[in-house]
Amino acid sequence: MKRAVLAAVNLVISIGLAGRVPQAVDFPANATEIFGPYVHDNGIFGTWMSTYPDDTPLALLNIPGTHDSATWNYTQATQDALSNITADDGEGVYPPAVFRCQSASIIASLNAGVRFFDLRYALDPTGTKLVFWHSMALLSEVATVGDVVTAFYYWLDRHPSEAVILSFQYEGSTIANAASNSTDQSLLFDILNSTTAARYVEQTHDVLPTLGEARGKVVLFKRFDLDALPAKYGEALPGLHLSPALWTDDGPDIALTYNKALNLTAYIEDYYEPTLSTNSSASANIAAKVDATEAHLRLATSGYSNYAQSLFITFASAEHVSSVPVATTPQIMAVGADNSSTPLGGVNQQILPVLNGYRGKRVGIVVVDFWDQPRDLISRILGW
Repeated sequence: MKRAVLAAVNLVISIGLAGRVPQAVDFPANATEIFGPYVHDNGIFGTWMSTYPDDTPLALLNIPGTHDSATWNYTQATQDALSNITADDGEGVYPPAVFRCQSASIIASLNAGVRFFDLRYALDPTGTKLVFWHSMALLSEVATVGDVVTAFYYWLDRHPSEAVILSFQYEGSTIANAASNSTDQSLLFDILNSTTAARYVEQTHDVLPTLGEARGKVVLFKRFDLDALPAKYGEALPGLHLSPALWTDDGPDIALTYNKALNLTAYIEDYYEPTLSTNSSASANIAAKVDATEAHLRLATSGYSNYAQSLFITFASAEHVSSVPVATTPQIMAVGADNSSTPLGGVNQQILPVLNGYRGKRVGIVVVDFWDQPRDLISRILGW
């Protein structure tokens, strides 16, 4: 019954939005290896933001997100095809499971309700274009950052009630001696500040827009600095600047002030590698991550005046690949192992009852690995 009501509301709002003139971009075929083949879906999950009024602050929405969103297609076949590029760090190449954090494509994630995407980029081995990496693993030689951003624009043209948050982070440890420089920074600036981007990227600076302001647009989260370029470049680029210099590495409780003048702070849990010993079990690593995730969700829902209008980002994703004899890969951390070593399942299964208990409350942005397991995880993040 609830979904039927949502569908009816969705239809009414979609009719109201139908008068908007769509912006014309073509779907870039080269984006497919990262974005996935385009599939149109205007179902309830594909248009869930249409059920909220325009004056809703983005910070008060429950928004499902994916961590390392571009890794879904990093299979053994992908690694083998790119074996001449992927570094072996002197100890041999790690298996794909170490790098893969998703099993569903970006387009499938969008149509399933995901609205926050964690995108890690760096220069390709030729040093001439921006592509997607996860640590030393190159994810595609073909799909560039520009291609994938354009694919998001294409999806938004067909889903004008929705807004998408794209979090960009420079990925280190890609190839030998790689570091962010004026080349990658200029390329990223040009992609996100082009005339096309001006139509699709929400143009506020260090202030979260309302949903109405963001509909049909990309909201940028800038987990990068443009410190190799003149200051005017950083000042020109819209979005929230969540500088890596202020983002505590492996932090379970980060408070990052992104607008000092207005005292606007993002509260972040990014405890991505539990600080347990290398011989710790998968269950112990999962339990440590669940504790950190639960604590941060509790803070987001607390209703304390200091937090009421603040941005909350909870990363429920993690790994402990240094564990021996069996690495706790992102998939094992998220959904458990296929044996008795994780009887309670992974983080995803264990936070379901927590999310159930917070229905009707703001949990903020919740970023997960392997969002499609269990199948109702997105619904629970949304509070359905």
